[in-house]
Parts: sequence; structure tokens; C-alpha cells
Amino acid sequence: MALTITFVGFVLYCQLLKGSDTVEISEKYQTEGRFRAYQQLYSRNYDSNEFNQSLINFQDSLKRHAHLNSEVLKKSNFSARYGINQFSDLSPKQFKERYLTLQAHTAPKLDPTRPDIRVKTRYPVKFDWRDHGVVGPVKNQEGCGGCWAFSVVGAIESVSASRSGKLQELSVQEVIDCSYSNNGCNGGSPVEALYWLMKTKVKLVNQVEYPYKAVAGICQYFSQTHDGVLLKNYSAYDYSGLEERIISTLVETGPLVVIVDAISWQDYLGGIIQHHCSSHNANHAVLIIGYDTTGDVPYWIVRNSWGTSWGDNGYVYIKMWDNMCGIADSVAAVFV
Repeated sequence: MALTITFVGFVLYCQLLKGSDTVEISEKYQTEGRFRAYQQLYSRNYDSNEFNQSLINFQDSLKRHAHLNSEVLKKSNFSARYGINQFSDLSPKQFKERYLTLQAHTAPKLDPTRPDIRVKTRYPVKFDWRDHGVVGPVKNQEGCGGCWAFSVVGAIESVSASRSGKLQELSVQEVIDCSYSNNGCNGGSPVEALYWLMKTKVKLVNQVEYPYKAVAGICQYFSQTHDGVLLKNYSAYDYSGLEERIISTLVETGPLVVIVDAISWQDYLGGIIQHHCSSHNANHAVLIIGYDTTGDVPYWIVRNSWGTSWGDNGYVYIKMWDNMCGIADSVAAVFV
């Protein structure tokens, strides 16, 4: 049975990529055939109105993919690839409303002359915190606009693991429910969440004790004596124009919370994002966990919270040095 399901899934995916051979040659029917294969592959259930609108969205997404993958626009063999994924039945407006709900926070400009700003003069040509066993699995925020909480908890998990040698998955739901200065699944700010954690001295408990529900709920309180991870401090700066300093902070401190403009990420499949991604329009929070400068196009390694079926097993690669996607506009480090 498992083999049959795998084969059927493969056939459906091939139909999505190339168009069904069983439908009429007409472009309209071919596209509808691909959409029905998409619907089956992603287990979508639509009513008649939803089907028609989702089909239009799917058709529009195919046009976007052709534009984004245009050879005229591509300047490198390492450029990002765009195509069909779990968001292809959403309009850009729907995608933004459901997944890009960040409340942008303006970070102060980094002053590299400050005595407390430590800078490594030499650093590895590539570095990945996953190689040190301190990065947890990619999470899926599902229909909850909680990227701000996922990024913060992911950073605290990793930094705590690098200090203690024990990686544990901490509760995102606790932050979504209890960070009163944010709006739960309707969006929030990573910096506001970090400020709340530091000021209230709330400990992050294990996710088993406070599991993720993908909806906001009533805050569950734990005593100060309960086991958990306490955030002692954090920093948040605008590194634009000083992107090389992010390397030093990343290597010395741990994975970093960053805010980005992810509107073009709706269609991302893999490769290094070098175009089609603006700055100064932050709408999503993610986690930088490494970098690689050994190739022709140096890039940041970024963990997202849209599940492993998105991007490269849940990761996205962003070109370094150009503040691509606004990745240097607000960079937060945590200390536990």
C-alpha cells in the first residue's frame, strides 16, 4: 500500500509539473487537469465557489512562476527556483493576510565603534549551527500568523542548547498565548516578544507541556520554580550596510532572529534568492542559522516556519551583502 501511495503521489506531481497527458490539448483544460492533480496531492477540499477562485489563483501562480524563472531575469545558475507548492492556490493577497502578519519593529542602527560590540576579525568561510547539533526540526505554523513567536523560540532553543549541550523543543504556544503585547495568531513582533520574556522573567517550558495548537488560547501560567529556559537579555540592531558584522554575531552568539519581506517566497522551491525580494517592507520573521561564502554566490542559511514541504526542506537561501529581502534591517540575538 505504501508503495502504491508513493507512486500515485509521484504521478500527480509529474502532472503538476508537465501537465496531464490525459486531458485535452486546450490550455484551459490542461491547466484545470493540473489543478485537479494539485487538489488531490495537497488534499484540498473546495466548495464550488472556492474551486473556481482557487483555480484562478493557480493559473495566476503559473504565470508568476514563468516570470520569476525567466532566463532573461536570471543572472546566475544559482538563482532561486519558483514553482508549485502548498501556497499555489492562494492569491498573493490571501497569502499575505494568512502568513505575512509580522508587526515590523524599527531597530536602532548598529554602532560598530561601541566597546560592547565584539567583532571577529577572522571567521570560517562557511558555518552552520546544525553541524553543532543545536538546531531543532523545521516547524509548521500552519494557519496561525505566529512567525514572530517561532523565530524567537527557535533562537532561544538553539542558544540554550549551545550552552547546556541539551537541545529541547520549547513551547511556541506559550509565547503566542501569553505575550500580551502581541496579537497571537494575528501577528506580532519578535522584539516585543523578547522584551516581554526578559521583563517578566517567564520561562519557556517544553512543548510537550504546552503543545502547539495553531490557534491562540488562554495563557497557562507556570511557577517560577518550574523547569524552563529563562531569557536573560537580547540585542536588536539594524545591520544594513554592515552585513558582514552579522557573521560575527551569528558565530559568537547563536542563530539570529531576522525580519524580512517574504512576499515573493510564496512560490519559492530552492536555490539562492538574488532578485525579486525587496527590503524595508518587513512582514515575516525567520531564523539565520548559518552562511556559506565558498561559492560564486555567498548566501545566508535561513530556517522558516512553513513546514518541510516548503522551500528546501523548510529552508531558504538568501544572497549575502546586498540586504536581500531586508535581512539586515532588524537582527536580534538572544542570551540565556
